This record gives sequence, C-alpha cells and structure tokens, in this order.
Amino acid sequence: MVGTMHAWHAVERGHEVVQIERESEARGASLRNFGQIWVSGRAGGEELDTALRARELWEDIGARVPGLGFRAIGSLTLVRNERERAVAEAALARPDAAARGYKLLGADEARAINPALRGEFTGALWCERDAAVEPRTAQLRLREALLASPNYTFLPGREVREVVGVGSVRDDHGEVHTGDVVVLCTGASLGGLVRELAPELPVRRVRLQMMQTDPLGEPLTTSVADADSFRYYPAYKSPELDALNAGQTQQPTAAAHKMQLLMVQRADGGLTIGDTHEYEHPFAFDTLEDPYDHLTEVVEGFLGRPLPKIRRRWAGVYAQCVDTSRVVHREQVRDGVWLVTGPGGRGMTCSPAIAEKTADELGW
Repeated sequence: MVGTMHAWHAVERGHEVVQIERESEARGASLRNFGQIWVSGRAGGEELDTALRARELWEDIGARVPGLGFRAIGSLTLVRNERERAVAEAALARPDAAARGYKLLGADEARAINPALRGEFTGALWCERDAAVEPRTAQLRLREALLASPNYTFLPGREVREVVGVGSVRDDHGEVHTGDVVVLCTGASLGGLVRELAPELPVRRVRLQMMQTDPLGEPLTTSVADADSFRYYPAYKSPELDALNAGQTQQPTAAAHKMQLLMVQRADGGLTIGDTHEYEHPFAFDTLEDPYDHLTEVVEGFLGRPLPKIRRRWAGVYAQCVDTSRVVHREQVRDGVWLVTGPGGRGMTCSPAIAEKTADELGW
C-alpha cells in the first residue's frame, strides 16, 4: 500500500509513473491487516499528525474511489473494570484528545452506538476519527483508478534487482527502468537489494496472526478493541496504565503472544479479528491455536453470543522501525534512489500521508 500511495501522489501531481510489483498483485501485510484507519492509539506529535492527515486523505480518495470501502465508523475500546476505565479517563485528559474525537461512554451509551455489543463490559473509550477500508481489495481498486491515467504503467511479476545509475534500476527480466527518482517500497523484504543498499537498516520484521469469520448476520457498526490495546498503543502511556499493569495481570495467552483484540466488520458481514505480535527470529512457519481460542473467548464475551464459523486464519509479517517512535524509515540510498520502509502496524493507516511527505520532500 505504501508503494501504491506513492504512485497515487505522483500521478496526482502530473508525473509519469512506472510501478513495479514483485508478484502479480501484492500479497503481504497490505492485504493481511484490519483495514483500519487507526487514529485512537497513536503517539502524540508526528505520529498522530501523520495519522490525522492520512485520515483526511483516505476520506478524499475514498470519495473518488468508492470501491475502497471507506467508512467513517469510529471505534470503541471496551473496558471491564475500574482500572481499565482509569486508563481511558487518562486518555481523555490528553491535550490532543479532542483531535482524536475521544469520549468516555457508559455501557448503555456504547450499545446505543453499536447494538451488536450485548455482552459484558462497563464502558468504552469512543474515538470518532477512526475509520476503515477493505484491505483485500483496496489496492486493486486504487490500481484501477490509476490505470485510467495515461501517465501510469503497472508492471507485475517483476522484482528490482540492481541500481544501475542515477534514478535507474534493473529488474529480474533484465529491463532497465530510468526516471527522475526511484522510490523503493519493499514492505517486509529486507534482504537482497535492500541489504546491499542499506546494510545497517534500523528496521525489524514483526509477525502476527489473525482470522476472519463468516458473516455476523447483523451490523457491527464500529471497530472494537479491548483494554489490552492500552498496553500496546503509545497514546495510553500514563500512571494509570502503570497501575493497570501492576494490579491486573494480563491473561497468560495474551501476555505470551503480546496480544490485543482488534475487530472490524468487512463489507460482506464477516469479522476480521486479531492479533498477536512476534519479534524474535526465526519466525514460526505455522500458526498456533491458543491465540485464536483467546480471541474467540474475548469477542464472544463482548458480543454476548457465539462467533460465526471461522472462515480464514493467516499469519502476516510487516517491517517496523526499531525505534518505534519513528513513523517510517525514509533514506536516500543512492543518487536518485530512495528507500521507504518500516511503518510497522501503521502502514495501512498512514500510507497516504507517508507518500505525501515523500512527494513534498522530493519536490514532486
């Protein structure tokens, strides 16, 4: 998605663009995510500013490309006790709370916004600025819109193997492509050419597990998170979070797999549910059932009903800056050649603004 958004901004600014994709269509983290435009948990400062700008861009692009499935649905982070509620109250005291659209709701108020939540919880942190798109099809719809421009060319099934000059690369078909600038958006692929160009790259790979259900049979009108997301997202760092961690032990499976609940309803009515975080290499090649069992238990507790049949399970890998306060790693690796990678779990949310900043910095 980061690469496609760079192509989008370049075409929007009147440039000719050749987009080279190593597979017939992208198959990595850009598809294997929640499709969330997630403002609520972002760190204050640059990260939040990037997410809010990306939210504006997603809404604008979504109006022009309806197939993206952009929906300004907001999110509810559900709390179950006073310690969790205290973390939500601390978030409301942030100076940027209004920019995020934060509001603390009681359980009945949360159910009025999202009636599918019939289970057990005591309140919710509402974030009005959160939104969603359809991750499995967003790039396809964007590419269809780009292909309507005579300035855009898409070359699938090719991999850039070598930088051969200023603004020039050779692909694995032996073809050389030359432009005023080359932007390498390599996703979680950090070996090969990337290692040659940036051997000390401060970026790591992160693995996650997720799943998707059959249609729920009713609308889930917001994204939903649980209080474990307080432990994961930097916006919630506070003495109240320290007290939560000291006084309320995370469920063992959730702690072992560094889990949080995030849940979004897809256009077909199914639920995308996750996720885990694995940082130590080598990553497992298989998926584990315990995290899925834990997620099912948490979701059923909030919905007050059994989940529909699980339709899909998958693992994904994304690239994240080692300094997680950095939104993305953007580096000139050769004359006329830039590497943009490592947005972490912010890739889907922030990609439009990341690409816009590249365009601005390079004077497109």
